[in-house]
Amino acid sequence: MEASRSKGVRLTDEQRVDWLQLIRTDRIGPRTFRTLVNHCGSAREALQALPDLARRGGAINARPCPRKVAEHEFAAASARGIRFVALNEPDYPPRLQMIDDAPPLLAVRGTPDALALPMVAVVGSRNASAAGVKFAQVLARGLGDAGFAVVSGLARGIDAAAHRASLATGSIAVLAGGHAHIYPAEHVDLVEAIVPTGAAISEMPLDWEPHARDFPRRNRLISGLSLGVVVVEAAARSGSLITARFAGEQGREVFAVPGSPLDPRAEGTNGLLKQGATLVTETADVIAALAPIMGRRFADLAEEPAPDEEPLSAPDAAERTRIVALLGPSPVSLDDLMRAAGSTPAVVRMVLLELELAGRLERHGGGMVSLL
Repeated sequence: MEASRSKGVRLTDEQRVDWLQLIRTDRIGPRTFRTLVNHCGSAREALQALPDLARRGGAINARPCPRKVAEHEFAAASARGIRFVALNEPDYPPRLQMIDDAPPLLAVRGTPDALALPMVAVVGSRNASAAGVKFAQVLARGLGDAGFAVVSGLARGIDAAAHRASLATGSIAVLAGGHAHIYPAEHVDLVEAIVPTGAAISEMPLDWEPHARDFPRRNRLISGLSLGVVVVEAAARSGSLITARFAGEQGREVFAVPGSPLDPRAEGTNGLLKQGATLVTETADVIAALAPIMGRRFADLAEEPAPDEEPLSAPDAAERTRIVALLGPSPVSLDDLMRAAGSTPAVVRMVLLELELAGRLERHGGGMVSLL
């Protein structure tokens, strides 16, 4: 990916605006961004190629995000002391860059050094018990004293308790919305307390007001940043369980604090323990489980970027028609699609990219795709 593929090389501000313009374009998420930049060579060239690629997928008048919109967000963020850190730049959190859908750009406000610390997430119920809040504080304080930054989602209850207890040692708040729309609003002062020694980060546009679908997106970043996720309290359908699920999928350690079977706020954590999560009754439990992972120098992780995807290959008209005809409303895997079409992965992925940019493709879990 452009200059930032090399550790230690930073993007220019002009390139940063290119990246911002591309990721703010409709129907382009982290994976599509990466595919486009790898295929085209740079964000600037991807922006130029995008209308034609989308037209091949069936779109009409597909255009990138206007340049002025990206420039305005960049300037407004800078005025607030917010920096855009690009994937694989030196300041990008090393654990986060290893996940498949790492944000190409992180909007960061706070202390860059905090993002270089090993991190542990502490999450849990918004409607937390007094005992849960107390344990989250003890845990976060102990992790901070042991040299970890504490990551959480700035929610009420357990999240807020973990942030407040780790202010002195480094707290990382992952926002569901943009920096101009802190949620919940009563935690604006908490963010102000976090940034002198920690950081608040977001992948969303500066003025984005969070919606329900944005919180799971945030949760994958909480787990992605971290060596492990500790769930202190969680009901059966808690968002914290989504964070724990992402942690498992990303190869992170999952920890859970046991609770009374009579307390619905412990139903989710007790369920995690039944599924094999590591039981936590004190900070030492977390540190002991992470010690083998920490045996390897954490900074080395930044030197191992994920491999680039195989270059895409343009299909001829007959191949494109055949691949599109094989798609329908029922999800199908890439492997099955390749076998049925008799095409190479590079050709099939190109057709899927074109359809996605045209808004005609839906991606599902497990690498499945369907036609909208």
